[in-house]
Amino acid sequence: MKTAGAPISWGVCEVPGWGRQLDRSQVLAEMRELGLTATELGPQGFLPPSPSRCRSLLDGYGLRAVGGFVPVVLHDPHHDPLPEVRGAMRAFRDGDVEVVVLAASTGGESYDAKPVLEARGWKTLLANLGRILKNAKEFGRTVTLHPHVGTMVENPEEVDRVLGGSAVPLCLDTGHLLIGGTDPGELVTRAAGRIAHVHLKDVDAALAERVRSGELSYTEAVKAGIYRPLGRGDVDVPGIVAGLGAAGYTGWYVMEQDVILGPGDDAGPRENVRESLAYLRGLVNGDRGDGRGGRLPGPGDPADAGDRRGEGPA
Repeated sequence: MKTAGAPISWGVCEVPGWGRQLDRSQVLAEMRELGLTATELGPQGFLPPSPSRCRSLLDGYGLRAVGGFVPVVLHDPHHDPLPEVRGAMRAFRDGDVEVVVLAASTGGESYDAKPVLEARGWKTLLANLGRILKNAKEFGRTVTLHPHVGTMVENPEEVDRVLGGSAVPLCLDTGHLLIGGTDPGELVTRAAGRIAHVHLKDVDAALAERVRSGELSYTEAVKAGIYRPLGRGDVDVPGIVAGLGAAGYTGWYVMEQDVILGPGDDAGPRENVRESLAYLRGLVNGDRGDGRGGRLPGPGDPADAGDRRGEGPA
């Protein structure tokens, strides 16, 4: 398994007012201490905008960037997302970042509300996905669409519309899918071939139901702890990992337990990620799955110099 971290697991988020934002030096140092060798980029401004400076900074922590979240308006007939997405793909190419993780942004700043998309908007969204896929070939990047709470692709009907109306690969975010009403395990069963990137989360299903019913906003649910360390929620993580493995998935598993931090919450993110990595170690039973032996990193394990410049821990 190729595993990576994500700044959102340390509460670093693009949404204004999203809790306390930790300094990147603390976040990256703790990723390194946990044995991670890869990360997603995080929100704009978290890492240097220059691809070369970003690579140099991460290299100093024994990390590489493997993907990045790119929220963009895809549904507005009066807005052309292609220049923005091409800019992101160019930067990813120059920084050797593999996966562009698109989200169909509403155009708002939070994930607490979304409009209903009519036929013209859907036609525009699907056409833009096709245009983006064609352009991705020029940059040699993998482009995925991330079904995400509070975006134009959130619920099962919207996910199915993307699967049926486009060829775009998906980022399987096990948490956002479940909160939006899609069973991520069932999606793996019927559409594993469309999955090119994974955000691995666990979720409290009772809180997810309260979000779907409108009783809680998404932000309130995150504050209430809707995301749990792997194995402590209601997502069938073992079934999903087994299903993806059986289908031949060889992409990244990004550890994401979104949190909103308050004063004095510094230790929580590190321990949550530590617990999730330990859970994954148990799932793979010490087998890398690539015939080379080895295992996921454990707390206190020395970093392997070869892995730190390669594929990430496995």
